[in-house]
Amino acid sequence: MKTTIYDCVVLELPKVENIAGSITPINSNINIPFDIERTFYLYDIPGGQVRGGHAHKGNNQIIVAASGSFDVSLDDGINRKVIRLNRPYHGLYIPYMIWNELSNFSAGAICLVLASHHFEEAEYIRDYDNFVELRKQKYNE
Repeated sequence: MKTTIYDCVVLELPKVENIAGSITPINSNINIPFDIERTFYLYDIPGGQVRGGHAHKGNNQIIVAASGSFDVSLDDGINRKVIRLNRPYHGLYIPYMIWNELSNFSAGAICLVLASHHFEEAEYIRDYDNFVELRKQKYNE
């Protein structure tokens, strides 16, 4: 299946509000389109830093601004777009073979990542030119 940036969508996650505060429950294959195998979060990101800068060969992700805000740049080797995340009940779905970079973190931002696969270094594509070449081979772009 060929993935493009148009497959990257912001999902409205459940938001349960009451006087004591809000909660957003996340369930595999209910609120998000895959089984969650790995969860991690980024925090204490110094101003001006960029995170990500890679694509995955088979891993799908949901990225949430659990606190604060940041931009997610998406690239499928042909098309590009930037999505600003700033609500803890919005999750950006990023399928495999999409290059992504996170930038413009607000002070105190926390980036929550839900992934469909456990960490495996060989699953990452960390060189952009290699990413574009792999897409050409895989999708005849």
